[in-house]
Amino acid sequence: MIASASSVSPSVSSRKPWWLVALRGGLITALPVIAIGLAVMLLAPTYMQNLAATAAINLIIVIGLQVFMGNSGVAHLGHSAFVGLGAYGMAILATPVMLKKLSIPNAPFGLAQVELHPLVAIVITLAVVAVIAIASGRVISRLSGIAATIVSLAFLIIVHSLFLHWPALFKGNQGFFGIPQVAGLRTILVCAVGAILVARLYRESPNGLQLRASAQNPMAADALAIDTRALRRQSWLLSALICACAGILYALFAGTISPRIFYFQQVFMTLAMLILGGMGTVTGAVAGTLILSIGLEFIRSLESGVTVGGVSLPAMLGLSGVALGAVIVLCMSLRPQGISGTLELDEMLARAMRRVRGGK
Repeated sequence: MIASASSVSPSVSSRKPWWLVALRGGLITALPVIAIGLAVMLLAPTYMQNLAATAAINLIIVIGLQVFMGNSGVAHLGHSAFVGLGAYGMAILATPVMLKKLSIPNAPFGLAQVELHPLVAIVITLAVVAVIAIASGRVISRLSGIAATIVSLAFLIIVHSLFLHWPALFKGNQGFFGIPQVAGLRTILVCAVGAILVARLYRESPNGLQLRASAQNPMAADALAIDTRALRRQSWLLSALICACAGILYALFAGTISPRIFYFQQVFMTLAMLILGGMGTVTGAVAGTLILSIGLEFIRSLESGVTVGGVSLPAMLGLSGVALGAVIVLCMSLRPQGISGTLELDEMLARAMRRVRGGK
């Protein structure tokens, strides 16, 4: 039997319009991100601001992953392909012509002579990503379980192979440099908050509710004439666009990119963030990203060796990879629903308020 609206999301059963509840809940979820971001901008040195910007970009990627994986219940390993497509789209379209003569002088379709304003390049890049997402989504939407996961992984490998073996366009294994650095921490934080609101609006929308319900019981969804494939295509497209936005921001922030950035390391790091926080909620995406970003930075400081109480610890290279694997294994074994469980932050606060009032 299809889960009721109240069982899937308590806020949907409210008398207020779903979009108003979603906006309010999204803003509450975004408050920790806003508070930490403002504190870093006002108080932290430059290197910490750069770390915060990278964490915010990872947050956008995790939110994009949650939009599809958290609502459809289908494990997705190809999201970094869309991040890479967004980054390389900006690199190819927005890098000055003089620099492209050094990096991709023989680019096809006359792209070596193209230099667009970043805003125009963003629109074109997202349009191209949308076309690719629509085409790939028609395949993904027909699959479930391990088959869908394997196909999404194959999609990542195909895109990564294009980055490596089409050097005339993507510069192969070498870094693509010269991208205009016009995005700072403030811009990235605004986009992260926007991604949170979009993801929450989709989660609380009728289509998001139906997709989550169909994930619990696909046969019952078919019996009630819910077009699960169409809903999956829709969430896949939205997920791809959010991930592409993260790639665009990374390119405009870092100024240089390479294919290895958008491969397995990023896939497993962002996946671990979502699993730790809880893939069923936007709050989980935010919590997992914040906790693991701070934790990984601490672990990286240990990899080169530290001295504690006069005792020098040896270098422990690869410790961050071990930590990511441990997070995935332990969370899936001990708490599959993650830290946030099935409730958003505003729903947790509302439940806590009811308990306090009941106790009085």
